[in-house]
Amino acid sequence: MARSNPSSSEQKSSSGDADRRESLPNPVWFKPIMFGFMLLGLAWIIVYYLSQGSWPIPGINEANIAIGFGLLIIGFFMTTRWR
Repeated sequence: MARSNPSSSEQKSSSGDADRRESLPNPVWFKPIMFGFMLLGLAWIIVYYLSQGSWPIPGINEANIAIGFGLLIIGFFMTTRWR
């Protein structure tokens, strides 16, 4: 069975498209959302500790910490795509 290999010019153009996409700047909304996730996660954890576990969501106790750290982690993962 013969495999068709793309020509080198096709490979260059597809890799060139990927390079151009990667070098484009982030959209305007990217940084505010990224920092917003990090600040919201931090605020969530601070509110949980200052309210002695009764806020932000009263019934889930320590899961509030997981939610706060989850929001922080989303923001930190977004930093890997920041250009």
